[in-house]
Amino acid sequence: MNLVEEIKKTIRDVPDFPKQGIMFKDITPILEDQILCSGIVDGFIKEITQKPDAIVGIESRGFLFGVLLANKLNVPFIMVRKAGKLPYKTISQQYGLEYGTATIEMHIDALQKNWNVLIHDDLLATGGTAEAAAQLVKQLGANVSGFAFVVELGFLNGKEKLKIHSNNIICLAQY
Repeated sequence: MNLVEEIKKTIRDVPDFPKQGIMFKDITPILEDQILCSGIVDGFIKEITQKPDAIVGIESRGFLFGVLLANKLNVPFIMVRKAGKLPYKTISQQYGLEYGTATIEMHIDALQKNWNVLIHDDLLATGGTAEAAAQLVKQLGANVSGFAFVVELGFLNGKEKLKIHSNNIICLAQY
């Protein structure tokens, strides 16, 4: 079985979560399989065309594979968190949700100017959170070299929102 098949076989569908009509793609069963986790990290590395200077992971599931990927590439891992969760001085970016807005933050000293940064999260849906993370990267004078997701919900067209920052968008499994 190849990596995509293994990911899709392992992900659990949870109907009507977090609300009626949504089919939630739950990646937590993947975390119980160390071999699959290693395969996912290796799958990302195979797709990366240029080694980044840092990996930015989006709270919270973007931390799971983001830190593993950063460690394997021997580059820093940078957290992007919800507003008010980071202890030091931050920059922030607001973005739209289905009903309202949300804000994410990054430490002001997290990235160096002109670094090439790969932004990681577990799932690409509408692209709003990843696009906001890209804005944070750019605020600090770094470059978005690409995005990496375990899963893409292609019918939500999130890639289109991200292409203004990079055409290098890695999605290991698509729905």
